[in-house]
Amino acid sequence: MAYFDNAATTYPKPDEVYSFMSEFYRNHGGSAGRGDYGLANKAKGIIDETRSLLKDLLHCPAKQVVFTPTATIALNMIIQGVIAGSAKNIYVSPFEHNAVTRILYHFEQLGKIKITDLAVSPLLEYDLERIRYQFDAVHPDMVIVSHASNVIGLIAPVEEIFALAKEYDAITLVDMAQTAGLVDLNVGLETIDYAVFAGHKTLLGPTGISGFLMKPTANLLPVIFGGTGYDSANQNMPDSLPEKYEMGTFNILGVSGLNAALKWIKERTVNQLYKEENDHREKLLQLLYEYPFLSVIGNIQGRKYVGIVSCRIDGISSDSAGSIFAENGIAVRTGLQCAPKAHKFLGTFPEGTIRFSVNCFTSENDFVELRNVLSYIQENL
Repeated sequence: MAYFDNAATTYPKPDEVYSFMSEFYRNHGGSAGRGDYGLANKAKGIIDETRSLLKDLLHCPAKQVVFTPTATIALNMIIQGVIAGSAKNIYVSPFEHNAVTRILYHFEQLGKIKITDLAVSPLLEYDLERIRYQFDAVHPDMVIVSHASNVIGLIAPVEEIFALAKEYDAITLVDMAQTAGLVDLNVGLETIDYAVFAGHKTLLGPTGISGFLMKPTANLLPVIFGGTGYDSANQNMPDSLPEKYEMGTFNILGVSGLNAALKWIKERTVNQLYKEENDHREKLLQLLYEYPFLSVIGNIQGRKYVGIVSCRIDGISSDSAGSIFAENGIAVRTGLQCAPKAHKFLGTFPEGTIRFSVNCFTSENDFVELRNVLSYIQENL
């Protein structure tokens, strides 16, 4: 199988991830924070080390790491907590995932918030001057930006947008599901309040381990409650961090895989991994452009992207095309990719697109297999 669905979950993982997960879970699979014996202490140690590795990777030693089972849960905890703290005017990019927009839509329907799209030009440029006018007209309480679109891979100028947002004392949240460990961003900046990561995507770890980074001084109201193994007599969530937002039993197997992946990324370096992915994206684009029946969506010279390319096939729905690729051993994602807002902006709603996504592990054989299938489709149109 040729795998072009890395935007959903990167595959394969580094060999070190598989081997370390197996070794650690077989020998140290205890429950962290639930005892003072060897297995529990070893589990706590790997969690603490993984927090440090994340802070080092994202340049934010002063921020706190909170682990969650998924990035969607992390986004819910932050957005719902901020809204509970009385945020009303919330700005988002046009490229947000349903993990953001469904939360906001729910509260908008209840009449609790107002959602406004940040100004982006038809040439896919964030218009900072127009955004300033937007903020002047309706002051932002919160600004949410996907660092990279999961539909076309476009990278947003997060630093500039958040610097502007802070002039209005807005709370800022960057969704790094498609960029953490791949696109270098200084999460330690004072202009970044929250940053969400997904362990199973560009961090090259397993599923079931994600989370967010936050300022320790942020007054985020908890919206999920439960046991923490700490301050158990207190029926409120503890005030200490990260215990205030980490409830239930840790996915220690997932943490061990993320730990190994972070060490692998540190050795390879973020800049090198991005270069390799960008090279593969360029190779993918060159291949797709050879076939006139394909229309590439949202690729504009001079913009920055991660390794995601969306396209359409003339006369074939994206879902039908997806079946053809699957039957011929090519893994792609079709439809709306859980981002209908992005497709409305791009003019590809409701049919969606065929999404190809590469990374550093995409092989020459993957491209050969894709070329064979594209030639087959061309011959049979």
